[in-house]
Amino acid sequence: MTTATVRQITDLPGPKGWPLFGNTFQIKPSKIHQNVEAWARQFGPLFQMQLGRRRMLVVADHELLAAAMKDRPDGFRRSPLTAQVGSEMGLPSGVFSAEGEDWRRQRRMVMASFAPGHVRAYFPSLVKVTLRLQGRWQKAAAAHSSINLQADLMRFTVDAIAGLAFGKDVNTLESGEDVIQRHLDKLLPNIFGRSLALVPYWRWFKLKKDRELDASVAVITSTLRAYVAQGRERLAQDPSLREQPRNLLEAMLAAADLPDSGVTEQQVVGNVLTMLVAGEDTTANTLAWMLHLLKQNPAALQRVRQEVRTLAPDPALFTMDMMDSLEFLEACCSETMRLKPVAPFIPMLSLRDTQVGDVAVPKDTMVWGVLRHHSVSEPFFTDPGAFKPERWLANAPEPLSTTAKRAALPFGSGPRMCPGRYLALLEMKMAMAMLLASFEIESVTTPDGLAPAELMAFTMNPVGLSMRLSKRSLAEI
Repeated sequence: MTTATVRQITDLPGPKGWPLFGNTFQIKPSKIHQNVEAWARQFGPLFQMQLGRRRMLVVADHELLAAAMKDRPDGFRRSPLTAQVGSEMGLPSGVFSAEGEDWRRQRRMVMASFAPGHVRAYFPSLVKVTLRLQGRWQKAAAAHSSINLQADLMRFTVDAIAGLAFGKDVNTLESGEDVIQRHLDKLLPNIFGRSLALVPYWRWFKLKKDRELDASVAVITSTLRAYVAQGRERLAQDPSLREQPRNLLEAMLAAADLPDSGVTEQQVVGNVLTMLVAGEDTTANTLAWMLHLLKQNPAALQRVRQEVRTLAPDPALFTMDMMDSLEFLEACCSETMRLKPVAPFIPMLSLRDTQVGDVAVPKDTMVWGVLRHHSVSEPFFTDPGAFKPERWLANAPEPLSTTAKRAALPFGSGPRMCPGRYLALLEMKMAMAMLLASFEIESVTTPDGLAPAELMAFTMNPVGLSMRLSKRSLAEI
């Protein structure tokens, strides 16, 4: 019987770096996902790279990566840099940055808040937000004006998650007073930029952008604390809300007040912030990518338009059952997230000596997980670079294998899989169904007419997308 050879990280291939700095200067932060993906194509699914003095293992094999993600929170944790930077900025922490027992307690609370029953109870409010987006776009169509796609979609997602998270009708879509959104938009790019910075200069002196960030953090935290205080007041006035909460904040406060919950009010604030920030960028960017891909693929656009106009033709009358019936639209969501995952990589830190595949991973080793490698490769997907939503349908001529479905991990894997995935898919389907039922898409373009660049700023953003719409003709209605 032979024993398989265990390799060390230093035995692996990888890009040649510079003394002391490693591969730091071969990477552009805004393109870091593409830089590492290119190396995965060159060196294979297991290789080494070095950022500064830190040597890390890069894993681009979806099965090995899923196994590592399932070994959380005990075997691996998120990179501590994110939590450190957020804490330094003065942000309250939530389930995203929590670890160990702290994470387990908060996860139970958040999962209870995101239960399908709570989301279903909020559905009428989500319809109201969707109709506001429809009204905004009707004005743009009537004026033949160009729509800043991501800005409008972020207004939509902020309004949707704010209503669900703490029962607040912020209505950035109609009022234009997008105060919270303006401040929220600064958080993720700054966390990402500071996490990759070679020198933390802001600890000694602050530039104008750093002072503006501090002011935004102050506004966000004071606003959220006020919402939590209002939530507590509602629970005090109506104790029945503890059993039947009307929003996620009330559900979290009720869960936090249970005996031995171990959850503090500061953590409730942190989780409301997590929902707002995570729910804004990820959903809005996925919708923007989907519109770009559909416009580039007329057959798929025609098919999803026909499905929506047959099964959900009037946004004012949307129901949960209608949204559940839109199978091809959901397939479009899955195919978009395969090709353009807004979280294309995940950094993790090993908490004990372990092994990934045949590679020994000592404790305190950084592991860089590439989420977009097998998901855009053969043999997992035929014609892997093409946008083919039909491949996700159960009745497809060549339905995807279980292995192929697992190669795409847009919501992660294991115990820390995204708790808001049900809500995110629902928001995407409602916004797209409203658009396809109400309008004709004249164009989805960038200023130079080329495909939108992928900009990494914590999430992967399409750069410069604008859209022009015209009203659906009366003959079709």
